[in-house]
Amino acid sequence: MAAKGGCIVCQIASGSIPSKKVYEDDFALAVLDVNGANPGHCFVLPKNHYPILEQVPDIEIGNLFNIANRVSTAIFESLGAQGTNIFVANGLPAGQTVAHFIINVIPRKENDGINLQWQPRQLSEEEMSTVELKVKEQVKNIGHFETEKKTPKAYAPKQAVLSDEEDEYFSKQLRRLP
Repeated sequence: MAAKGGCIVCQIASGSIPSKKVYEDDFALAVLDVNGANPGHCFVLPKNHYPILEQVPDIEIGNLFNIANRVSTAIFESLGAQGTNIFVANGLPAGQTVAHFIINVIPRKENDGINLQWQPRQLSEEEMSTVELKVKEQVKNIGHFETEKKTPKAYAPKQAVLSDEEDEYFSKQLRRLP
């Protein structure tokens, strides 16, 4: 999809509106949010114009979330974050303010004043069953959730050997786990 002239995110992606880029490749961009929830709040976005998640091709979604994961790691390492929220506001009722798909990566620290909590709603067993059936009916044809069968391999895979750099990265990630 081509960039939309009136889309502020497309204008950022094309460089016609300046931004603080923290990552860029041919298809995606990560920029600091000028009105971020916390210092280091980043947007990860496709350079092509897709208004909502459902319109982004699967291959791009995978790449975008991989970038969001790497940006989150960079935020932990560089800013000393204690956690991150990684989320998508998908549609106006979900809080999307610009019609361009964006992944938010928000650095978090204890007692930072950001509230992303909601009041749980207890559904009756009948309501849960109704919702389950409706959603299950819609997703039954999107993939191989119910029909895919894993066949065991006839051989054992080779044990991966990590380089010192990969081992250090892995160790840092494990220290982040609660």
